[in-house]
Amino acid sequence: MHRWIASALFLAVPGIAGGAEPSVQETVLRAKPAVLLVLAEVTSEVTVTCPTGGPRRVTPVPFRETGTGWFISPSGWVVTNGHVVSPAHRPHKGIAEQQIEQGVRQACGDVDDAATAAAIRGAKIKLAPSISVILSNGIRFPATVVKYSPPVAGQGMSGRDLALVKLEAADMPSLALGDSSNAQIGDRLHILGFPGVVLSHELLNASAKVEASVTSGAISGFKQDIANQPVIQTDAPAAWGDSGGPVVGSRGEVLGVLTFVTLESDGQGGIVQGFNFVIPSTAVREFLKDTEVKLDETSAFNTAWHAGLADYFAGNYSRAEKHFAEANRLLPELPDVRRMTAEAKNPPPRPFPWTRAAVVAAVLVVGACGGVLGMRWRRDRYRIRPSELMRLIETSREAPPIILDVRDAATYAKSPVKIPDSRHITTEELQTGGSALEIDTNRTVIAYCT
Repeated sequence: MHRWIASALFLAVPGIAGGAEPSVQETVLRAKPAVLLVLAEVTSEVTVTCPTGGPRRVTPVPFRETGTGWFISPSGWVVTNGHVVSPAHRPHKGIAEQQIEQGVRQACGDVDDAATAAAIRGAKIKLAPSISVILSNGIRFPATVVKYSPPVAGQGMSGRDLALVKLEAADMPSLALGDSSNAQIGDRLHILGFPGVVLSHELLNASAKVEASVTSGAISGFKQDIANQPVIQTDAPAAWGDSGGPVVGSRGEVLGVLTFVTLESDGQGGIVQGFNFVIPSTAVREFLKDTEVKLDETSAFNTAWHAGLADYFAGNYSRAEKHFAEANRLLPELPDVRRMTAEAKNPPPRPFPWTRAAVVAAVLVVGACGGVLGMRWRRDRYRIRPSELMRLIETSREAPPIILDVRDAATYAKSPVKIPDSRHITTEELQTGGSALEIDTNRTVIAYCT
């Protein structure tokens, strides 16, 4: 019985752990390597005729816009916002005007407004837009837009603000699409991205700036945009640069894509936060329907990385280190892989297993008590109380029990207590079976000893 109880207690402990969700740390670490910085850039060559000289050809500072994207497939397919890539995918007139103005000021220097305006009117420009993505290890890939849905703008514009970008790569970390239709108000979520305040922060080095940041919150509402398309509202903080970033749930599945960040003022110069919006994953799945993206494609990096994280958080540090080494071989020098490898080599001290120790102690106590009780029963199984002896004497007058007083000779001689009708024998005689033991075997024998 005691062994069965002990087994049940030990088996119950891993059963609880197996059904639990991964920790917030593990969830975020699984997702981070798949998040990348998207850079839409427009360089230009401007030919300007200044008032004081002939034509000059200059290259102004490029127009740049950054955002966030993430691998939907390990073979180089990236999802981001349409408005993140639009400056390079569909450069608007304002970009050309800005580049011309910069080119004129660069070529002509400090001239009066009339001369500047004349130079701008006569300038010619050649734009060279490009899109690239930067992984958290600093590697930069050129990319092309394969599918584009413009952001919602004005009545009748029903774009989804999504873009599918392709780069030449394989075995990239990727994120799985979840089912946003099952989401509920209050569900926890995490936004991963590259906020501009981090990219431009003077205290951070270059490698830290291209590592995704994480903010957390919950679903705070289900709304519709001006084209009556569903969006998810969240109170998780976000900033410009986070646009296009994945919004992941408690198991690391993508519940949606962050779209335009709220930048409205509160009337006192501050930015109102806690009111950001997410394009649901059901819309992303619909957007990808007629593309070549395979949502079930296996990532070799994910296999190694996820296994390593699972082992690390389960305390199997040596096995985790091997998985991290494989992940690093597939995609070298990712900051999170490097950091977790170092932690696996120098793991934190194991916490004392109080629960298991308590179970073991309880089992040992139960077993010891059982052993003591068993020994006591074995020792006392033939012992009778004085009252029982008197009952036997009274009820068996014709053949009363034989009472043996088994005390050593010295004690028996000095003791004033003598048991009536008893026979005195020594312990030696009892052990050797002397003449005093010639008794009727049909009668009960009771021995008194100290």
